[in-house]
Amino acid sequence: MVADPADYGFETRAIHAGQEPDPRTGSVIVPIYQTSTYAQDGVGGTREGDYEYSRTANPTRSALEEALAALEGGRHALAFSSGMAASDAVLRTALRPGDHLVLGNDVYGGTFRLIDKVLTGWGIHYSVASLSDLDEVRSAIRPETKLIWCESPTNPLLGIADIGALSEIAHVSGARVVVDNTFATPYLQTPLELGADVVVHSTTKYLGGHSDVVGGAVMTHSDELREQLFFLRNSAGAVPGAFDAWLTLRGLKTLAVRMERHCANAELIAEALSVHPKVDRVYYPGLAEHPGHALAAKQMRRFGGMVSFTHVDGEQAALDTAAATKLFVLAESLGGVESLVEHPGRMTHASVADSTLQVPPSLVRLSVGIEDPHDLLADLRSALDTH
Repeated sequence: MVADPADYGFETRAIHAGQEPDPRTGSVIVPIYQTSTYAQDGVGGTREGDYEYSRTANPTRSALEEALAALEGGRHALAFSSGMAASDAVLRTALRPGDHLVLGNDVYGGTFRLIDKVLTGWGIHYSVASLSDLDEVRSAIRPETKLIWCESPTNPLLGIADIGALSEIAHVSGARVVVDNTFATPYLQTPLELGADVVVHSTTKYLGGHSDVVGGAVMTHSDELREQLFFLRNSAGAVPGAFDAWLTLRGLKTLAVRMERHCANAELIAEALSVHPKVDRVYYPGLAEHPGHALAAKQMRRFGGMVSFTHVDGEQAALDTAAATKLFVLAESLGGVESLVEHPGRMTHASVADSTLQVPPSLVRLSVGIEDPHDLLADLRSALDTH
């Protein structure tokens, strides 16, 4: 891109940032540099100063990182082999034994497992708080608190946190705010602009968008944090391969148009579920009755493609409903073009069972795809009507 990426709209950045035509061949699409090493012009004479070994840097991955930084409005982006690898790198970079973090009371089960089962063994402490209750957050902060880990919308109950207010609270205490922006994507929400210090993504989800790649990313304005994350990634080796980076870069090109359809379909489905007799409660910030609706409308462009609901007849009915759909595929993950259904308590959030983060047993989570919305509604109604 000739001008500063910030001078262009989101859709233009998604297609062009980091993706200039290849100077050697004119290829419009970034090449897949499927190589592990690079010829040097004399000892230490690396080309463009970066490329000596693909664990350290790869041109396809560099293009992806430039695009991700442009979309999140950050100075830096680093790509990782998975969303959990990205989260792990942030946590291990920002925390040391004896440090403390505040964790939202509704987060992805894998994040909780990493913190509760792995990092506590290295002397990291955490407290759980409802991030929508700012007084509760203030009470959870200790002198040794270094991070507030935030999801907004949350997984799986679609709660909304005031990212700007959380950032102010954290910064007064000398802590950082990390926002997992996987559900919203940078098309709907840019936490760095709201005051957050770090953004993490599972690029496996909406950014890749086609359920064919696993990856993660971290974005930040901090030069120091970028260097620390880069050092850890290079030392530990949790990097995506060139083809994975290329697939994610391809997915970014259509993120805006896909998110518009995801949101439109999810809004229609949430409204329909809210009046269905087999549905006890719908969790979707686009509904006026959602407690975070006004805040979501303020800090998001639209309300996202994720919808959760509880079944009036309890856990078994929820399990049966999830197993009875035809178009909604029973599977973990989310954010692909195809619709998915899952039971969080038995699947993605099994690790929080019997903890303060345990999810309702009658909960069903939908990742609403971009199919014909009337077909999706018919599929859900059929599953609910028979269970």
